[in-house]
Amino acid sequence: MHVFVTGATGHVGSYVIPDLIAAGHEVTGLARSDKSAGAVSALGANVRRGDLADLEALKAAAAGSDGVIHLGYRAELLGSGGIVALRDSELSIVLAFGEALAGTGKPLVVAGSIATPTNVGRAGRIGAPVSLGRPATEDDPALPSGPMDEGTLVSRNVVESTVVGLAERGVRSSVVRIPLIVHSSTGRLQMIGLAKEKGSVGYPGEGKNRWPAVHVRDLASLFRLALEKGPAGRTWHAVGDEGIPFRDLAEAVAARMGLPTVSIPADELMVPGYFGSMSAVVTGDFPASNAVTRQALGWEPVQPGLLENLDSGHYFPAG
Repeated sequence: MHVFVTGATGHVGSYVIPDLIAAGHEVTGLARSDKSAGAVSALGANVRRGDLADLEALKAAAAGSDGVIHLGYRAELLGSGGIVALRDSELSIVLAFGEALAGTGKPLVVAGSIATPTNVGRAGRIGAPVSLGRPATEDDPALPSGPMDEGTLVSRNVVESTVVGLAERGVRSSVVRIPLIVHSSTGRLQMIGLAKEKGSVGYPGEGKNRWPAVHVRDLASLFRLALEKGPAGRTWHAVGDEGIPFRDLAEAVAARMGLPTVSIPADELMVPGYFGSMSAVVTGDFPASNAVTRQALGWEPVQPGLLENLDSGHYFPAG
């Protein structure tokens, strides 16, 4: 299969491409710059020069492929137009791919978020419980967004809904929902950098809210399986760890850094405080199941879990 990949040189893309090639696929990666083109070539893939703003070029690349994995996004839009601009861009991109692949039965696999089915972003005080009250499943639809969600992460749910809906147009479309934490031997944890700055490792309230995680190699294999055999109109959960209590994660980081942990009260989360721009998200409870994904696609996470992977030296270099 000839696969077109966007976000080819990102953290996830740089693992997806080798996984696809190892499975016998031919890969073409989108590259905006000479540096990116060199990185795509180094991964063993063909290079297609261009960027995500050129929808006609994206349609041509998709039409000339046997399937598309869409991992990229226009990060530069966040600074100028925020979530709204990013959402509108993502929507136009997936619709362009849908137009190119309509009626072909070819696969389109798009990166989504494990937090999509929850109430994150809805009006309410920061620090209030935000959760489905149970692990999210692959069958939980993306929450519809309304006027009060404009400018929040929930407003981006229309992208996932649109991708799933492309199944009705003859596209074998699916979404891989990714946890907030994707770890690897080359990744970084924002929590560690924050702890170095603050001199302590914080967690919100009692720290009982849970965050799932996945190793990037397991994530890469899931994108490939969704591409190869995933049915149309489905969502998949890239979950290795179903839900690690935030306090457990904070204590694991603190123990390895020789720092104290500290509970950040809910009222302090109303201001930038310890977590800064993460304050609106850090209280979220995101446990998620991978049972449907494993059964339907035969996906089995085999890499170390997050807490185990923290023992990798690169997370806490000496000096």
